[in-house]
Amino acid sequence: MSTPVVIWGAGAIGGIIGAFLRRAGREVTFVDVVPEHVAAIREGRLRIEGPVASFTIGGPALLPQEVTGRHPLIILAVKAHHTEAATRALLPHLAEEGAVVSCQNGLNELVIADIVGRGRTIGAFVNFYADYLEPGRLHYAKRGAVVVGELDGVRTPRITALHEMMRVFEPDAVLSDNIFGYLWGKAGYGAILKASALTNDTIAEFIADPARRAMIIALVQEILAVARADGVVPIGFDGFDPDAFLRDDAAAMTACLAALERMNRASAKPRSGIWRDLAVRKRGTDVAAQLAPVRAAARRLGLTTPLADRLVALVDDIETGRRAIGPDLADDLCGVLP
Repeated sequence: MSTPVVIWGAGAIGGIIGAFLRRAGREVTFVDVVPEHVAAIREGRLRIEGPVASFTIGGPALLPQEVTGRHPLIILAVKAHHTEAATRALLPHLAEEGAVVSCQNGLNELVIADIVGRGRTIGAFVNFYADYLEPGRLHYAKRGAVVVGELDGVRTPRITALHEMMRVFEPDAVLSDNIFGYLWGKAGYGAILKASALTNDTIAEFIADPARRAMIIALVQEILAVARADGVVPIGFDGFDPDAFLRDDAAAMTACLAALERMNRASAKPRSGIWRDLAVRKRGTDVAAQLAPVRAAARRLGLTTPLADRLVALVDDIETGRRAIGPDLADDLCGVLP
């Protein structure tokens, strides 16, 4: 008998994973803070649309304050800056021998583990492209890597079971003994997506722009250097090759960026979720929260992160209305280069 799963945060990531699991007959309960979205799911009106899949489904759905009981498996899929609050909210509902799986962007496992305990935290890496369009509507634009792993890399019965469950959603899901390698790899690639949100360029246009090339390379190298100094071996995925940047191999980096440009040109999601938060939804992003553990690790290791620091400041300028999205912000970030 499969383990029931709670999806805590039923937006682009959690909602799509949960919808696939529910369609496959798994016992899924959705939890979200948006009443209209919860109502749509509860009434069977959760619409998954896009080139990857198109179907409508529903299931049990609750607001956080409506959750009762204790549950063995909770997939946490909120934005990084909501991780602490969401984890504290779910803590009373996590079974003593249960686990929280971080299907998020960033190194949120560290925050979760501080609250629920390291033994009740499971790492996950997701790189599929999706957007929350409106209550009851999620856009699944492109498949991408999905990886799960215990934080200590040990192969346990629960991680094997979780891997099999995630294969219901993504048949090529990977079970890894180096989940932090994937998470730090995503931190490197994700920095490009964050920087692209400073402009109205698509991700592919931003990567292809010669004026941004030196900054993109330096930004990725800055992030990955922190990982390497912390003893982590970043792992590549979906065309991203962190080793090329760590080796400072010009030809390999050019090939990697060309591959990323091609991949993003072929995607039905041309711009990042961060850009969407800034330009469309007009709300705060999780850029600072995603980069916080990177910057903290750098300080602990005696490293500097001038590009990441400036990127956080520029995104904050957009969020607070001091500056508008545009090429001058990317120029500003390029100006950090020596």
